[in-house]
Amino acid sequence: MKKAKLLWVDLEMTGLDPVKDRILEVAAIATDINLNEIATYQAVVKVPDELMRKRMVGKFWDAHPKTRKALMAQNAGGRPIEVVEKELIELVDKKFGKMVYLAGNSVHQDRKFIEREMPKLNEKLHYRMLDVSAWKIYFEHAKGKKFKKSEDHRALSDINGSIEELKWYLTFLK
Repeated sequence: MKKAKLLWVDLEMTGLDPVKDRILEVAAIATDINLNEIATYQAVVKVPDELMRKRMVGKFWDAHPKTRKALMAQNAGGRPIEVVEKELIELVDKKFGKMVYLAGNSVHQDRKFIEREMPKLNEKLHYRMLDVSAWKIYFEHAKGKKFKKSEDHRALSDINGSIEELKWYLTFLK
């Protein structure tokens, strides 16, 4: 069996502050280095309702009320973060070799939440990451090329969008 090289992760959180906010939704796609999918994972994390009401306010949430409502509605069926972390570690142990590179769009922000809420998973991740947003900055500003991605703000569709975005940038290297 071919081992995965990239662990694409997207998290939906109550906000962007890794101290005050919490992970609501987790999705991961393991791919080989050629971006071929090997495994997929997704889960809802149970967060106190009061925290969601308190933190999910402001410009971003006002601009995305449908996403806010969907994330709040699914919260009742969420599971403890420790269970989600355990399942992600099982996926990593089964599908990866020694090197587990985290990948995604602005993945450094997701990494802050992983460090805080899933420290055992974080220990398995390499310090190097593949961040698609670096490609985005270069292509938009240096080449005038912009990838059109959906704005679902849901973990699994966002990861799929990030993989497609990187594939699009790579077409310019051929």
